[in-house]
Amino acid sequence: MKFYDGIKYNIKGVALSIKTPKLLMLGILRFFIVLLFTIVLSSLVLYWHDEILSFIWKMPESGAWVLLWKAVSWLLSVFLAGVAMVISYLIAQLFFCVFIMDAMSRITEEMISGKEVPIQQSSWLLFFIYLVKQEIPRAVIPVAISLIIMVLGLMTPVSPIIILISAVAATVFLAWDNTDLVPARRMEPFDKRIRFLRQHLMFHIGFGLLFLIPWLNILFLSFAPVGATLYYIEKGQQEI
Repeated sequence: MKFYDGIKYNIKGVALSIKTPKLLMLGILRFFIVLLFTIVLSSLVLYWHDEILSFIWKMPESGAWVLLWKAVSWLLSVFLAGVAMVISYLIAQLFFCVFIMDAMSRITEEMISGKEVPIQQSSWLLFFIYLVKQEIPRAVIPVAISLIIMVLGLMTPVSPIIILISAVAATVFLAWDNTDLVPARRMEPFDKRIRFLRQHLMFHIGFGLLFLIPWLNILFLSFAPVGATLYYIEKGQQEI
């Protein structure tokens, strides 16, 4: 049930954002920041595509193997495009979007609770530093490790399984990056926030499933703080 809740709340967040001007503007701003980095990195990936493929598997000479090689080439393009999107997200997130995410979460929480959500830090600079410090262990490190495992998995016989597991792990942490906004803002202990992730693992898998759709995932990532905050306020915090 929580798995389907994850999908539902992700879509629900996008729908609410479209109807709320402030959320829509912040989501669009975040979308274009991530899109800019994605276009740049994807262009670099496509530029070096042949070299990367040659490093993994040089083009064979026989006809049947050539067809298989072309299929692998196409799959590699899709995989590298996905990697470029995740890296773009992390770069944009750490340096530009972490503040936008928190703002979207605050607006959503205020809409539900009917009262303004206070800022814990005494200055905007300290608050920004606090957000970045939260972001590194919450999303950057886990997703970066997952990406490394995915790349290394290309060199093993069971690479499809490794890539799948790593992709799911990355999307789980990307989902948690959004559901953790409210408890982190409330200065709740880190072990309690980790426990929330474990208890709602299927929700996070469902929520992050939409992040696996190439290009469309940028849209869902842009508005993810809204759906994640909705879930935490309406259901999640009642179960921890």
